[in-house]
Amino acid sequence: GVIYSLFFFCNNSEDGCPNWSTLPNFTKATIYSNQAMLVFVIWFTSLVVLWWLVPGSWVPGVQLPSGGNLMYKLNGFASMIAATAILAFGHMNDMWDLVWVHDHYLELATASILFSIVLSIALYISARLRYSIPSKYLAGPGSSGICVYDFFMGHELNPRIANLDLKQFCELRPGLIGWAVINASCALKEYQITGHISNRMYLVNIFQLIYVIDALWFEQAILTTMDITTDGFGFMLVFGDLAWVPFTYSLQARYLATFKPGDDLSATMVMLIISVKLVGMAIFRGANGQKNRFRTNPNDPAVKHLKTLPTERGTRLLISGWWGIARHINYFGDWVMAWSWCLPCGFDHIIPYFYAIYFAGLLIHREMRDEHNCKLKYGKDWDKYCKIVPYRIVPFVY
Repeated sequence: GVIYSLFFFCNNSEDGCPNWSTLPNFTKATIYSNQAMLVFVIWFTSLVVLWWLVPGSWVPGVQLPSGGNLMYKLNGFASMIAATAILAFGHMNDMWDLVWVHDHYLELATASILFSIVLSIALYISARLRYSIPSKYLAGPGSSGICVYDFFMGHELNPRIANLDLKQFCELRPGLIGWAVINASCALKEYQITGHISNRMYLVNIFQLIYVIDALWFEQAILTTMDITTDGFGFMLVFGDLAWVPFTYSLQARYLATFKPGDDLSATMVMLIISVKLVGMAIFRGANGQKNRFRTNPNDPAVKHLKTLPTERGTRLLISGWWGIARHINYFGDWVMAWSWCLPCGFDHIIPYFYAIYFAGLLIHREMRDEHNCKLKYGKDWDKYCKIVPYRIVPFVY
């Protein structure tokens, strides 16, 4: 519902984003087309083929609850380069027009939602029918015995087709790279309209492309996140990966193509927004990189000097460096970056700031889940840690 609301209340009709006085004309929009569904299926399948063909290193994930490790192929960045090169070649040689993605945005969104539903159902049925799945491959949050809840959370922890880990693949490939493609199509749409791409559009495209590249370049870091280690692969993650991310995170680029084509920011405003982006990225990447280094090799020279709190589980919790500032300091850096994506849109309307507002709520909810899981995992040691590092996300505030 949110994806459709953002589209209909921020479109190119005279009753669109800047004007709340009347409802938009819903009858003018094409919500579904077989063509868009075919394009989405081809996009998904093509990235699976690239996963298979493009060389990459195989690395072990974190230890499973019952012992052992799964192996993961890391070639996300190389796959993105290959996909981008193919799309650019086709666009420049008139094999296809990437502006089509912008013009058929809603149909593609519907295709991604339907695909997410079908995939989630298939994953749930497969997990339920294969009674022989060892318990270590089942997800705790999705093993409640309540059908609807388990379908949403995901019953199986790491569903696979041969060696292809579907959760890792969907987290970083179709939706994330697709988001960058949608943004590029919006920039091309602006150029089609005005013959010029504004610095606003450049900022949004570059900032969000950096985020995508960062995730794919440091692909191994995702293997230590809660999405991979704890959550099952159910509708929550499938929909989030394939539909929510590309079709809500691209809102700023679509807004600019629709309402501010060719409208440039002042040099001062550009520098201010760049500064916000750099601060957020330094916090986000610095914290995540530090955590990943410590988890994979505590004796790494970059982290061995950090102070730690020993736990009864035999592990150690970081209490200095980035993780001595706040217990979820990476979330704070992520949120700061969110503002740099929204600010290029100006202050004419609140719609482009949907992401920053929504993301704040998401991060607080995620932080609460993390706190609950860590309390169960570490017990009294977590209470000690909270006294040493009292702030949750925002230093000296929350």
